Amino acid sequence: MKRRDLLLAAGLSPLMPVRSFAKARPSPAERPEAVPSGTGQFVAVAESLKPALRETLQPPRLLVRPVADPSSALRWRMEAEAPVEALAERVLKKGDVFTLDFGGHRTGYLSFRLEGVGRGVDAPVRLRFTFGEVPTDVAEPFYPYKGGLSSAWLPDEVINVDYLPQDVRLPRRYAFRYVKLEVLDTSPNFGVQIKDIRAHAVTSADATLPPLPAGVPEDLRRIDAVAAATLRDCMQTTFEDGPRRDQRLWTGDLRVQALTNYATFNNTALVKRSLYLLAAFPREDGSIPACVFEKPFPFQGHEYIADYAVLYGVAILEYVRATGDIAAGRELWPTVKRQLELVGRYVTPGGLFADPGGVWIFIDWNDALDRTASMHGVLLYAYRQAMELARLLGLEREAAAYPERIERMTAAARAEFYDPRRKVFVSGPKRQVSMASQAWLAIAGVPSKAQGATALAAAIKMPDVVRARTPYLNHYVVDALLLSDLRREALELVRSYWGGMVTAGADTFWEAYAPDEPLLSPYGDHHINSYCHAWSCTPSYFIRSRGLA
Repeated sequence: MKRRDLLLAAGLSPLMPVRSFAKARPSPAERPEAVPSGTGQFVAVAESLKPALRETLQPPRLLVRPVADPSSALRWRMEAEAPVEALAERVLKKGDVFTLDFGGHRTGYLSFRLEGVGRGVDAPVRLRFTFGEVPTDVAEPFYPYKGGLSSAWLPDEVINVDYLPQDVRLPRRYAFRYVKLEVLDTSPNFGVQIKDIRAHAVTSADATLPPLPAGVPEDLRRIDAVAAATLRDCMQTTFEDGPRRDQRLWTGDLRVQALTNYATFNNTALVKRSLYLLAAFPREDGSIPACVFEKPFPFQGHEYIADYAVLYGVAILEYVRATGDIAAGRELWPTVKRQLELVGRYVTPGGLFADPGGVWIFIDWNDALDRTASMHGVLLYAYRQAMELARLLGLEREAAAYPERIERMTAAARAEFYDPRRKVFVSGPKRQVSMASQAWLAIAGVPSKAQGATALAAAIKMPDVVRARTPYLNHYVVDALLLSDLRREALELVRSYWGGMVTAGADTFWEAYAPDEPLLSPYGDHHINSYCHAWSCTPSYFIRSRGLA
């Protein structure tokens, strides 16, 4: 049985670890130093940085209708039906349906004026709204729903309006380009007119982006625009992972969002707020949660992800480099160090990371992926970056043990994971070849640049290589290709993968995408997928900060 199916069979979400990492503690004699205090202060710092949201009113562009299209990646396309001005003249009765196209993705609210027309308004008006990020959302029924996550995340809403005329603003926030409205009932005595319908887009991102250099090709400009829109719509009062579903701060997403933010909107205060929120809610053993909720007040998520936790220190290093905020780095250093202490317990005397079981190691949404080599690479990279952070903060003595561990883990990885015959890195008892293993071991500095380039180039061409199924892992594949001086291959991946989503009609980049399976869902039903997802925004970082164009 696949891991996701086992979790669902047990009544658990795939987003939950099998058991709490906090319970897998060492004996008192082995236990590292005490958990740092001061979490209340961290919340206070985070709350002092809470931004005001910019709200922009946006009218719809067109009345449209979905048309089945087998050649489309998502099975549907939109056709123009009428100018949007025609809506104000229509008298709508029970059973009437229309779909609005707002011309692009936004995170926000919906408002309109509702007026009655007829003998008398003698009953409430019942309306159903369906909010769509992509045509599939408004073209296909959500029910019966087959997914493993709560169906309450599905973006539909039924409301009753009791008195007319009335100005209505729906109270919930949505992520959408399309809005389908169905009149479920009025009474035989009246119909309704809907006027002044508006989207209220909200974001904490600045409205303008630094211009791209003149020589950037048009296709990369479009990819950059979609990537920046993805980040913009995930920038709320924290860096959300997805404005459609979850709507919370995740450690792994934050790291790549922050990198892209420095190259685009450069809201460093929002990065700092997010870093402090994660540090403010340590679990019993000092491990940071994989996610933090903001509303109705900040509190700890119940998930723990080992690879996310150790990447927290990488995000701190990049924040300090971007801002020069040494004071924040020093204040958060004990949290960084604690994550390495906890996950570092699972490094054997021989220098290999050994999965203890019962701990969620994410890497990618792919049941087929063997994570042994890639998790080793993540941890080794985290040690290297933490050593650099300690140097930058003047805390070298705090990281005095890291060089020996780095050397030992590097040597062990070369001996255990490299296949000299195939010239690639392998993972697990079946010696699986995956892009995750090649990418993370290259990023961690296990191979020389030339050896890493050979391994990456060879793996890309293997028909049976286990490829990335999310933009999150593909970010690290692109990163590894650039570090290995494989610029052409990196550019080709960005164009084929993120560019593939653009060709499929993406206004913002999706949570999960596989070119051979566009309707891929980690949750058992593509209708629950997020089509604007934080970890997908990084082409703007590569184009703007890494010279990919």
